[in-house]
Amino acid sequence: MAQQEWLYGLHAVTAVLEKEPARIMEVWALKGRDDERLIKVITMSRQHGVSVQFCNRSTLDNKVNGERHQGVVARARPARVLDENDLDELLEQTTTPLFLVLDGITDPHNLGACLRTADAAGVTAVIVPKDKSVSITATVRKVACGAAEVMPLIQVTNLARTLKHLQDKRVWVVGTAGEADKLLYDISLTGPLALVMGAEGKGMRRLTRETCDELAKLPMAGEVSSLNVSVATGVCLYECVRQRQ
Repeated sequence: MAQQEWLYGLHAVTAVLEKEPARIMEVWALKGRDDERLIKVITMSRQHGVSVQFCNRSTLDNKVNGERHQGVVARARPARVLDENDLDELLEQTTTPLFLVLDGITDPHNLGACLRTADAAGVTAVIVPKDKSVSITATVRKVACGAAEVMPLIQVTNLARTLKHLQDKRVWVVGTAGEADKLLYDISLTGPLALVMGAEGKGMRRLTRETCDELAKLPMAGEVSSLNVSVATGVCLYECVRQRQ
């Protein structure tokens, strides 16, 4: 495992300073920028004894390979990776958990957007396979706007086995697939639930699909055959929210 990682963007750095300040090792801030949100990052860093260095924009750009950093970059210790062993503890914390399962998403922008929506929708945890799936990166953290620091992300070795374990714990597993007979709006999403979204372009893998208790689709009235996975995730999660309220 890497001994350090780079964080950038005001939301991402602020969220780590608020939740896990001990992870932050060093902060670089844009010289001469008098911005309230950047001043908050600088103040919090100093309160936690973190060194803050001021530098020009090109120095910051070089640290993050030209990504948009909003005037702040931080060097941090990696966050603890959650795995299958953390699932049961989460299951014990609520009687009606809502899990978002992402079957092989590879685009960090999509994962970041899904984490942000999952946090807003009150998801218990996001579950992803360890292999052939993007993990938490600096880009994911920035797109997630702080959600990557508060939304549990569980990386599992065998996704189908994890889904079966959830089923043993009486969690209903609903997969989304364009070939499904039922619309998502026509099934019950109110109990303990795992909502499975497929990867970009390919959808769910065969074994994942076969493990689901039920398959559902979104209505598609136009010419396009599918939505971007992060958009579809938002639509599906908020149907869960609507029913559960």
